[in-house]
Amino acid sequence: MKLTKKQKEIKKKVDTSKSYTIEEAVNLVKQFANAKFNESVDIAVNLGVDPKHADQVVRGTVSLPHGTGKSVRVCVVAKPEKHEEAKESGAEVVGYEDVLKQIQEGWTDTDVIIAAPDVMADLGKLGKILGPRGLMPNPKSGTVTMEIGKAVKEVKAGKIDFRVDKTGIVHSIIGKSSFEVIQLKDNITAFLNTIMKLKPAAAKGTYVKAVTISSTMGPGISIDRTLTEIKAA
Repeated sequence: MKLTKKQKEIKKKVDTSKSYTIEEAVNLVKQFANAKFNESVDIAVNLGVDPKHADQVVRGTVSLPHGTGKSVRVCVVAKPEKHEEAKESGAEVVGYEDVLKQIQEGWTDTDVIIAAPDVMADLGKLGKILGPRGLMPNPKSGTVTMEIGKAVKEVKAGKIDFRVDKTGIVHSIIGKSSFEVIQLKDNITAFLNTIMKLKPAAAKGTYVKAVTISSTMGPGISIDRTLTEIKAA
């Protein structure tokens, strides 16, 4: 198979048998992010867990120091007394029965739904619509709370929710290719440290098997999983 010019360039610069420091990996990702748009930078962490067992499911939230670079649309489902707080904090869609009706009719044009605890009985009935899209609020991710304003601001500032998939991998966006090297490095370190702190007691053997970062159109770059900077405090 004939390689394209870009693939030849990648082959010269990236040693697929090598794991890089976070800074080296970020520099390589930025070099290959030359699409006509501001590419996202994503991370994939392969964990030594079996997600079929509830005591090995890795799920959590992390506030990335420099945000994701992505504009996050927030919908708040709460009773009227919380509506003003939600709007002042920057939520794009705010409501209760009207929003429930919209979702029932198939509307899901939002990135995050934050809900007050006293509406979850109603919202829970829409699990078949919201669940598959990853939009169902959950207390563990901080999206079911009475502190609506605080939750909206945190999500807007770069707080992300992650969960290991059925193959044992955690995927997440951790920034944009336009970010400075130090910004991406800070975000990656914060993300990996959070993953380390969530190691299940039931997990045996090597916990972090592999860490890879890539831009939307670029190759995967392997990060050395043994680095001291990604060990739990």
